Amino acid sequence: MPTRRQFAALAFALLAFPTFASAQSAMPSSAQIERRLDAPAERRIRPSQRVTVREFKRRPDLRRAAPSIDIQSINFAFGSADVPDSQYGKVETIATALERLLRRRPGTKVLIEGHTDAVGSAASNQILSEDRAESLRRVLVREFGIPRRALETVGYGEEFLLVPTQNENWRNRRVTLRRIDDFLQ
Repeated sequence: MPTRRQFAALAFALLAFPTFASAQSAMPSSAQIERRLDAPAERRIRPSQRVTVREFKRRPDLRRAAPSIDIQSINFAFGSADVPDSQYGKVETIATALERLLRRRPGTKVLIEGHTDAVGSAASNQILSEDRAESLRRVLVREFGIPRRALETVGYGEEFLLVPTQNENWRNRRVTLRRIDDFLQ
């Protein structure tokens, strides 16, 4: 029989620290994704300051200003870029948000960023992040009918860690969706 102190400590731990599994599987709703991507950019740029997609990908200052949302709940197998069939429900949530956004804003362009943690070589993480972003785009286009022209991809490997650590951390293995049309020529 647990003591009151043990019971209180357990109750506090359950409330204060959600389980790893529930934190990892939390998928934003399509409405949340849509709302975040439809938000105004943090800064306006003049038409003369607009850039190409290629330039945008290399400009952290512009990336930070663009509306975005991190999707940490799509689970790739270790070292794999394939979106497992078990994750298609989550991809469908993203597709639903993109469809609604594209209906209201036909010129929308979304950058799919792939990220990894810092485990492994920088070169292999770079390739893996690029492949994961491209894999998500392929599923969105082929399985859910999102127009290819509306999606760009880039991999950043371990360059932009959410949790600065050289150890494995699931929060660093993510896909970020970023609406970039306000910044493009």
